[in-house]
Amino acid sequence: MAATNGDAELTVAEEAKEEEEATDDGSGGVSSQWLRAAVLGASDGLVSTAALMLGIGAARPADARAVLLSGLAGLVAGACSMAIGEYVSVHVQLDVELADLERRRRRGGPAPAGLGLHAAAAAVSRPGQAAAASALSFAAGAALPLLAAWFVAGAYRVRVVVVVATASLALAAFGAAGARLGRAPGGRAGLRAVVGGLLAMAATYGVMKLFRTHGV
Repeated sequence: MAATNGDAELTVAEEAKEEEEATDDGSGGVSSQWLRAAVLGASDGLVSTAALMLGIGAARPADARAVLLSGLAGLVAGACSMAIGEYVSVHVQLDVELADLERRRRRGGPAPAGLGLHAAAAAVSRPGQAAAASALSFAAGAALPLLAAWFVAGAYRVRVVVVVATASLALAAFGAAGARLGRAPGGRAGLRAVVGGLLAMAATYGVMKLFRTHGV
């Protein structure tokens, strides 16, 4: 049984490699996929951390330390969550592919030519690399609003303006970069990223402001 599983893993990996070679047109398609994933991870880290900091600040505007600590906690927790989630999801994808391959073999049918996916190849050879990449991209995005607030010594309103401005500029850049990597226009993608991020920050700020208003 162990030998069968090993053979199945090798088969999936080989098929994934063949599919990758067949679909890669020499323009760095696989690298672009990794870069787009990194951009998305950085955007997630940026939005969630900035929103968290603004929310805590809305509830406790005079406590700059609480804002910074919440941002740091969000960075660490989010990076760990991204790493674990990526590691698990990559192996789940592999398990699904192997189970499908085993069912087809038991039925006596041929293995499908397109069964191997890029995710399956990654699961066989580098799940740790995928997890580390997700964690680092999230942490890189989360560090931007955290550092912006860290170096602001002014009043709470100044910190809010700096965090929102930093997040907006970075989101515009991330959105445009992600679209460019997918060979799509970057302007609209950047605008959508900024609008979405501002909505998330505004919602978090508004909810936490209600808690402060009602003395919770």
